[in-house]
Amino acid sequence: MFEVLKQLPADPILGLSAAFKQDNNPDKIDLGVGVYKDEQGKTPILQAVQQAQVILQGKEDSKTYIAPQGVQGFIDGMLTLLLGEASPVILADRVAAVQAPGGCGSLRILAELVARANPDTTVWVSDPTWANHIPLIGDAGLKIETYPYFDKASASIKFDAMAECLRTQVKAGDMVLLHGCCHNPTGADLTPEQWHVIADIVVEKGIVPFVDVAYQGFGDSLEQDAFGLRLLASKVPEMVIAASCSKNFGLYRERVGLAAIVTQNSAQRTAIQTQIQSVARAIYSMPPSYGGALVDIILNDTRLKRLWETEVTDMRERMKQLRAMLVEKLAEKGASKDFGFINQQKGMFTFLCISPEQVDKLVKQHSVYLVGSSRINVAGISKGNVDRLAQAIVEVL
Repeated sequence: MFEVLKQLPADPILGLSAAFKQDNNPDKIDLGVGVYKDEQGKTPILQAVQQAQVILQGKEDSKTYIAPQGVQGFIDGMLTLLLGEASPVILADRVAAVQAPGGCGSLRILAELVARANPDTTVWVSDPTWANHIPLIGDAGLKIETYPYFDKASASIKFDAMAECLRTQVKAGDMVLLHGCCHNPTGADLTPEQWHVIADIVVEKGIVPFVDVAYQGFGDSLEQDAFGLRLLASKVPEMVIAASCSKNFGLYRERVGLAAIVTQNSAQRTAIQTQIQSVARAIYSMPPSYGGALVDIILNDTRLKRLWETEVTDMRERMKQLRAMLVEKLAEKGASKDFGFINQQKGMFTFLCISPEQVDKLVKQHSVYLVGSSRINVAGISKGNVDRLAQAIVEVL
């Protein structure tokens, strides 16, 4: 029966990683896969995580299944981190949530729940958006449409076009997928003023926000990066939230995420909690424990939480320094293009806003690996490679 299935092309990002490993150039540079890296090119285990592992090892006394919704301390801690200490929706018992296998698992669980509620729902995603949004949401049977977001020519958000699309093309009951912070792949984020405009539009039109929060703490701060999410939660009757602990906790391989739904009232929350657990049960039955248990320990231990917050700050500030360093080097080498916009973007990613042909030259002629859209992982830059990287970019312009 399986002979009818044809070989698929390599994933554009994972394929880059494979090509990078096969490249024998000792000066090759990996700016593709979106994982945080230190100066040595390693993805470190955070000190807070290391210490939480010791605590967990000392107190875990069983390997039986945990509760179907996941580690409750993880869920409570994450909801507070995302929505705030005194969140009205939490205090009103309006949030249903489960621990999920990573941010991807969160997105898929929520898409399946939406399809269960209304299989004809259309989800509007930004142009561009993270490539995996499309299969994670679309393969649940939901229709995908796009709204304007980023202009490569000006390296800026097409905010007027975005707002106009939401006002005139998105229908009541449709969902709009918004990146909570550190937009992937562009690094271009909405301002607080723009978030207010979007919030007013979704309320007026009856649009349901679908907010993906994968990089909280990597933009401005843990609190500031939650501005748009919290604003929407304070205004809309319903919304869905997918969150990931891969980046800000460095728990990539532990696959830790949160799928949450803000409901209209507490009675509805009770019903939706049974539904989201039913969706999860049908996909993977019972949730994993380890990563969620670590986050639970960190967020609910004052000392460890303070240590973790310091480490998040260090990662964020380092990436800002790397951005500035690249912009400075490009200018020093006489780049024919002004790359100052890189300093205005936030998080792990930025668009170089160069052509696919120029990207291809970077890969084939200079062993600089980046996605065809010109998205780069800023954390892949280092003091040791930035000079060569800048020279390579200048040569392909």
